[in-house]
Amino acid sequence: MLVHLHQYAHEELQYDDNRTAGEAQTEEGVDRDPESYFGEELDLDAATWETVEYNDAPVQRRELVFDDVTAVSRPADPETGDPSLPGGPLQVRRSGSVEEFENSHVVEAEDPTPD
Repeated sequence: MLVHLHQYAHEELQYDDNRTAGEAQTEEGVDRDPESYFGEELDLDAATWETVEYNDAPVQRRELVFDDVTAVSRPADPETGDPSLPGGPLQVRRSGSVEEFENSHVVEAEDPTPD
């Protein structure tokens, strides 16, 4: 099964109250060359975070896509997660392993070969 998630987190840097979703934190972050900004070990396949608005505040969101998922579940009574962020805890099971994601929600789950 193919599963597409959104995961949310608070911004780690201070932000300008006049900034809108999608704007850079500072001009320095935009004008730096990629090697000096990211370092030598740049993983182009890594999920990147983008700034979106939630309850009139900027938060970070990243898209995660998994293939060969056997199950997706949400705890019945979640005790973890940040109530000021969208989503909740999710578990994604694949090939005998279980990955947990906080403050997440399922965008789409598709089985290309249903029985």
